[in-house]
Amino acid sequence: MASTFFELPSDLLASLMTTFPCRDAQINALTTLIHPRIAPCRNIVVHGTEATGKTAIVSELLRTLRDDEPSHLHYAIVKSAECVTARHLFERTAGLVGDALPSPSAPGRCENLAALTAELSKMLKHVEEAEGDARPRFVLAFDGIDRQRDAPPTLLPALARLSEIIPNLTTIFIVATPSPSLLRASSPPHVRFPPYTKAQYIAILSRTPPPSLPNTTQQETADLWTRFAAAVHDSLARPAAHSLPRLEQACAALWPRFTAPVAAGTHKAREFSKLLIAARAYFQDESVLEPGIQRAPPAATGDAVAHPHPQPQGKRSTDLSALLPPTARYLLIAAYLASHNAPRHDSVLFSTWHAGGARRRRRGGAAAAGSATPNSGRRAKHRRIARKLLGPGVFVLERMVAIYVATRLEWTGGPEDGRAGTAAVGVDGDVGMAIATLASLRLLVRVGGGVAGATVGAGGGADLDRGGKWRVNVGWEVIRGVGRSMGVEVEEWLIE
Repeated sequence: MASTFFELPSDLLASLMTTFPCRDAQINALTTLIHPRIAPCRNIVVHGTEATGKTAIVSELLRTLRDDEPSHLHYAIVKSAECVTARHLFERTAGLVGDALPSPSAPGRCENLAALTAELSKMLKHVEEAEGDARPRFVLAFDGIDRQRDAPPTLLPALARLSEIIPNLTTIFIVATPSPSLLRASSPPHVRFPPYTKAQYIAILSRTPPPSLPNTTQQETADLWTRFAAAVHDSLARPAAHSLPRLEQACAALWPRFTAPVAAGTHKAREFSKLLIAARAYFQDESVLEPGIQRAPPAATGDAVAHPHPQPQGKRSTDLSALLPPTARYLLIAAYLASHNAPRHDSVLFSTWHAGGARRRRRGGAAAAGSATPNSGRRAKHRRIARKLLGPGVFVLERMVAIYVATRLEWTGGPEDGRAGTAAVGVDGDVGMAIATLASLRLLVRVGGGVAGATVGAGGGADLDRGGKWRVNVGWEVIRGVGRSMGVEVEEWLIE
């Protein structure tokens, strides 16, 4: 009775369910809503998160139904990711529909939705007249239409009205998360593709086990692969493998490392707990899954294979001392000194013509701290908080550049007399570019209003007006690390 009603080959849905396991309900629902002899609908919304099989199942189902001889079904799938504008979407839709028809015809220009509607009506009307009583049906699928670029707000409701004007048309909208008023139509059928569960992930991965390991049967390898896939899902599903393709990549990357003791003969395939303990480091850090060029491991010896503990790998550095060029680091230190030292102390710290010279500059912080308490035996009346613990102050850009010019030679190990190389240090294009880099990274922040402050956003903080006011945006721990990477003790250049 069911086969007479559906009029489908017995192996039609069975082949689809074999190709796409754990999606039986979605395949049955789509077949019922698309096939011309069952219950074809005007509009269908297929939704679900990324990598849940929406596009693949819809494409394979439409191809299978088209190849079924009595169905008289034709289809076209329009990928919105390949269309840069709404007009491009209309032109491509008309072209794909014309190519999918039994007698291909060159469509006219479709600059707007009205022209697209007229062109589709003309092409599909000729097909209906040519096939006569066969009652052909055309399915038009829009993949990722919710992410269409430069789309007007009425694009989806207008596309949903196409099936009202063209009787033999079914429109499928493949989206990620549909809104309640997506099509502004009365209750179009929705087919949801939920994320795979752990049991479904393991069932899908268990269908394609790897080749048998040395000294191991295929059944033992398949059993080990199933337990291994469950362990990978439990440890890496959330941080690094939250979809089926990424979980497959993670399993493929970790399987040779996990089974290395089995291949070496030190462990057996049934000793899953021992294998898991030996390779626990791979399940605790997802850095091994990052793509990139890696050095080939050396030839494994007997001791190395017997104890396959991974060597510690260098992690990506996020330290500013490793990311910023030298000029930017020197300027950042100068900005910190300008923010945390009062301008009246600049002549003591940075001027080579002041009494004391470089020798005094190198001990500026300690000398100032010692002079603040002339009577060490008597407690000071007022205790002051260290400047480095307070918030940064505002400085003028010209002052920061002057500190950079005055200290660059001494920080780089130049001559003690700053007059010998003042002209060589100077301000050039590299300094301006370094300031713009620090401003774009929000390490230096422009403060104040008016005309000078209004241009900050346009250039990412690259307005280099020498009278502009700035503030450093890094703390003491960061600037101390940057200074030590350049051989500079920043604390010696602060006056408490």
